[in-house]
Amino acid sequence: MPPPSLYARRSLRVVDPESEDGSTEYKRQVHKLSSNRLRTLATQMSYRLDQGHGQCTYHIGVEDDGCHSVLDYPAVSESAWVLESIARSLNAVVLERKMIQNEIVLGEDGQGEVVVVEEPPVLGRGNVDWKVEDEKEEKSSVGERKLSTAEGAYTRCELTIQRVETHLLDPSPFGLSELSSRASSFGEGVDGAEAATALERMSIGHSHTPKEETKSYADNDEHAVSVEETLSSRNIRIAVVGNVDAGKSTLIGTLTTSSLDDGRGSSRCAIMKHRHEIESGRTSTATSHLLGFRHSGEPIAGRDKIRANKMKSEDEIARESYRIITLMDLAGHEKYLKTTIHGVSSGMADYGLILVNSRHPPTHMTQHHLNLCCSFGIPVVVLFTKVDGCPEHALETSKKELTKLLKSPEIGRRPFAVKTEQDITTCMDKLHTLAPMIDISCVTGEGLELLRKMLFCLPKRRRHEKKVDRPFEFLVEDIFSNVPGVGSVVSGFVNAGELTVGSSSHVYVGPTDDGTFLKTVAKSAHVARINTTHITAGQSACLAFSLNKELRKKLRRGMVVLSENPTSTKEFDAEICVLKGEGTTIRRSYQAYVHILNVRQSAYARDIHIVNNNVLGLPPSHGAKHDDGGIVLRPGSRAKVRFEFAKRPEYIRPGMRMLFRDGRVRGVGIVTGIPAA
Repeated sequence: MPPPSLYARRSLRVVDPESEDGSTEYKRQVHKLSSNRLRTLATQMSYRLDQGHGQCTYHIGVEDDGCHSVLDYPAVSESAWVLESIARSLNAVVLERKMIQNEIVLGEDGQGEVVVVEEPPVLGRGNVDWKVEDEKEEKSSVGERKLSTAEGAYTRCELTIQRVETHLLDPSPFGLSELSSRASSFGEGVDGAEAATALERMSIGHSHTPKEETKSYADNDEHAVSVEETLSSRNIRIAVVGNVDAGKSTLIGTLTTSSLDDGRGSSRCAIMKHRHEIESGRTSTATSHLLGFRHSGEPIAGRDKIRANKMKSEDEIARESYRIITLMDLAGHEKYLKTTIHGVSSGMADYGLILVNSRHPPTHMTQHHLNLCCSFGIPVVVLFTKVDGCPEHALETSKKELTKLLKSPEIGRRPFAVKTEQDITTCMDKLHTLAPMIDISCVTGEGLELLRKMLFCLPKRRRHEKKVDRPFEFLVEDIFSNVPGVGSVVSGFVNAGELTVGSSSHVYVGPTDDGTFLKTVAKSAHVARINTTHITAGQSACLAFSLNKELRKKLRRGMVVLSENPTSTKEFDAEICVLKGEGTTIRRSYQAYVHILNVRQSAYARDIHIVNNNVLGLPPSHGAKHDDGGIVLRPGSRAKVRFEFAKRPEYIRPGMRMLFRDGRVRGVGIVTGIPAA
């Protein structure tokens, strides 16, 4: 038992008491740890990093009330090493490791001179640009000789930890289980000098590389990229559509979890949001899921290595990935067609995956989805699912029927069977004219490896990084009104520009039902659940606003967040082309449901002017014509139309692509202008 004087000296306060919130954490000692305890410490460190916007401070050898823990140097060094290894597992590095001694001296000699020494991090600083002045380094090297490892040299440590926004940082040299066993055995039955030597040996890692040679993989890797770049210019968005029961959710679940389906819905249950979706097996909402690839093309396993039943979170996948595939799961049932159209319209998809159940011929919904993708100019890849146990004649019939659909004048694609990696290379630069077809099975895994290779090789089609110089424009897709401790949060897509959030980041949110915009402050932002201060064009993000309860009620889907010049309009001009219509004529006062990016609302045709009477080569009877009631549009005709929204003003600008539908009538167009107020 320590002498009574030691208990008295424990009451010496060296820092302020610890707060539950904030970026500062106190630890008396971190040793003899189980894997569960290490995971708890990792979660705690991640929270502190988030609180400090990517940086936190750990005080080792300090009680929660701020008093000195009176520990020797070896115990504090061991704790610092364990915490540094945990930081590496969270993609963070120790910027500063400061050892402090002589704050407590027992005996008649009284208080001596306090020694503060900055030691180099055991695992190095990775590729963080941390510059230390020469004088500071010399002082540190001189002060290092003053540190005592003898018993009674009571020490505390301050660690400054910084999260690194890159994926190729050298991870912790040890797994959690090995880290646990080494930390448990460390320091048992050895004196201070031997303990320090043992710690140095432990810090070398598996490869026995000297400390000063321990570097980040990113230092010598040309593929090292930041999280921001991966989630914008290296993020390919793919809309997954197809008839009901084609296996869309099952395919996404199989790809993202890296495990095969059991044939009874295990894969789809891993990604579905609502209980009724799990019970019925039918998706009713549009959701997004991340699939990550390393620079070698190897997919990142979606399940945690230690806890097999735990899915990796979006931030874990994003930080490990060199390339991200965002898979948008859209509904296949005709009942939810409007939701699917909105998902394709606002999702900014680079490509579309058309899933066809190989055991049944394509239905009219498959034709709808093909037409939808082609209307927005989205290249398609066709997947024949459930080929395990499918009779050959049924598969051949399905392929013949789909080939007819692809070759029809409305679609105009040539089918191309992909069976080898060479086929993938052949069709990569011809996706606007070809429609690659792959046979897959989520139960046996047939064709999945080929599909992964194709997804990894797909080139980026939309270049949102070219729109960074434009004014900031954020499309609101979903609203979260009362997030505890945060307030109002909106999720959506950064369509143009860039924004740095903070107390001085003033933005305009709207339009509201009366056409006005709300001026507010963008407090914080998240991209793939990663707290960030900067968002840029091409990213899916969440923004937190400073709004009171009354203003929160005015938020809705379909709004935009702008940095300047907010305007709304109830009328707009568009040049349209009627693609399809069975027995329906379009004339003045015609009402249709309009999709313009994230905007969806009913609109009236107030004025019509003919542009081209027949662009599809259809018979004259199908073109536009004049009758007693004015101009009438038929399939194949092009016209300039002035639309008026039926309910509320919206934010529309020239150049936006639109799609309108009414029953079986469908057309596309481009917004050409906004009438002057």
